[in-house]
Amino acid sequence: MYKPKILVTGATGKTGSAVVSELLAKGWPVRALVRKQDARAEQLARRGAEIAVADLFETEQLCSAMRDTERAYFLPVYDPRTLESVTAFADAAREAKLEAIAGMSQWLASPNHPSFLTRAHWDADHILASIPGTAYIKINPGYFADNYLRLIDVAAHLGVLPNLTGDSRNAPPSNEDIARVAAVVLMDPQKHAGKSYRPTGPKLLSTREMTDIFSRVLGRKVRLATTPVGLFLKAARLDGVGPFELSSLPYYVQDHLQGAFEFCAPTDDVLKVTGRPAEDFEVTAGRYAALPKAQRTLANRVRAWFGFLRTPLSFGFNNARYEREMGFKAPAQPLFAMQDEGWKRERMAQFQGWNPVAAGGDVDGGTVSGDHRGGESAKTDMPPSSEMSSSQSGTRVVLA
Repeated sequence: MYKPKILVTGATGKTGSAVVSELLAKGWPVRALVRKQDARAEQLARRGAEIAVADLFETEQLCSAMRDTERAYFLPVYDPRTLESVTAFADAAREAKLEAIAGMSQWLASPNHPSFLTRAHWDADHILASIPGTAYIKINPGYFADNYLRLIDVAAHLGVLPNLTGDSRNAPPSNEDIARVAAVVLMDPQKHAGKSYRPTGPKLLSTREMTDIFSRVLGRKVRLATTPVGLFLKAARLDGVGPFELSSLPYYVQDHLQGAFEFCAPTDDVLKVTGRPAEDFEVTAGRYAALPKAQRTLANRVRAWFGFLRTPLSFGFNNARYEREMGFKAPAQPLFAMQDEGWKRERMAQFQGWNPVAAGGDVDGGTVSGDHRGGESAKTDMPPSSEMSSSQSGTRVVLA
């Protein structure tokens, strides 16, 4: 069987590296696109990937990286100029006559959303889908399991899990399941051409339920700690997260509170595409609990307490000022996902076979209803992040 070479962008990242692993395990030739030769790139090379170094904003470099490849996994860069990168990639893909692209999109993607990044994802989907002769398959997961589990060290050493999202629920997908879906569609793109897949975990969970799972995998009692977004943003800045990534977080917290990530969830897309059921959150959490940072050593404990004590005294980014300085022009009428009837209709059409009873909710007029939205905190008249100062605004979230 002929197996064409597949280009993987973001190859040293969490989903990109997992896509590389899946493809190599199945015997497919992989060219891993990286920004620089470093230890992570060398590790990919040792596992059998061909390494290409390129700037995702440079069409010429991308054309060179795509030479002799026929399919690609594309991960948009976290950057204010992300659409410039998408355009450069699309131009190179057109030049290379790629057969197929599996693109990382976003469950919230919409032209009306208050987040610039979310609107950019919507634009990126349309740019990539319009390349003549190239099949585009959209992977649009919601709030990743990684967004909760990157706090495993806080839970391990302080015994608390910060909670920004009230009692709203999510069926968070693992990086590995997202990668398995992307890898499978790239192995047989014609079967999946033009389709959109939303990998989720197998079950809707609240953060309170996740806390019980954290307690089991860590072997200690973990308590839920309601945390202001501002404090979370401060902690994220101390962790090295930049202002562009953080500018979307307050919006995504609101989407979470309003039920956008439990809307049409869970799906069976992981099983349907890969033939294997989605990984249970507790299994994913067990891997994170085994990470070095989660081991209860004296050094780790001191580091955790030091971070905890200095966070309230540190400064956060001023999101409103940052968005003004970057010139992010908001839509005439910004709408969170659950306020956007067009977004809801499109998602309901995408998941016509979705079973709301199995998902733990009810459908009423095309929207999910229930008493699990987070109460008063889920009101839609709360200010978006563009109206929040750094003193109002507290960790790091990968995309939603």
